[in-house]
Amino acid sequence: MTDSEIRTILIVEDEQDLAHLCSDYLQHANYNTHCIADGALVVDWIKNNEVDLVLLDLMLPHKDGLDIFRELRTFTQVPIIMATAKVEEIDRLIGLELGADDYICKPYSPREMVIRVKNVLRRTYAQPPQTQNQQETALDRSTNERLVVNKDLMQAKIDGKALDLTPAEFRLLNFLSTHPFRIYSRDQLIAEIYDDYRVVTDRTIDSHIKNLRKKINSLDPNIDCIKSVYGVGYKFEFE
Repeated sequence: MTDSEIRTILIVEDEQDLAHLCSDYLQHANYNTHCIADGALVVDWIKNNEVDLVLLDLMLPHKDGLDIFRELRTFTQVPIIMATAKVEEIDRLIGLELGADDYICKPYSPREMVIRVKNVLRRTYAQPPQTQNQQETALDRSTNERLVVNKDLMQAKIDGKALDLTPAEFRLLNFLSTHPFRIYSRDQLIAEIYDDYRVVTDRTIDSHIKNLRKKINSLDPNIDCIKSVYGVGYKFEFE
């Protein structure tokens, strides 16, 4: 499976409102989702369907989440993020010692959940690192051969001239430029460039976009590669 494929997340959660909320946020982050509320149905479903990650609640009807986890590990290494309202340290330790990929305590924000899902998927399905030349060649093709973004060096250049970017501005440019023509909301961009769960407002993203545009235009005033989509968000399009 390649990173370009849309990944499927199984949400095992008996709180219907929470399951639907998680599903909506994950779908907005471009994942497929499937929800199961009955613990007794989980193992058979996974045996008969392809899934890339399981968000597994521990307190479920008919079958406990820990029992489900143990049974899954007898036949699959699919990444699992455990979710529970129990906050005692022993519960965290039991979950992680069993081999859970991550752990999240209720109540949690859907934005934090999406970030944790992204991080676990990246760790699990990481591609072999490319050389600097391979990275630059691939990005040159996708950005009209004028913009080069090197993630390892956290460096971006336009026509060979370096952009002086803050870390947040670089992450924003790197993400948008590697997903050209796709429209992202401010919430999606916040979740992508901030992985420490800090509280960030829409105005912060707008400020980063404004500064990024200003720095790009300082090298070439004719470049308008970060487009505003009214009422939705932003997209990258290097004409």
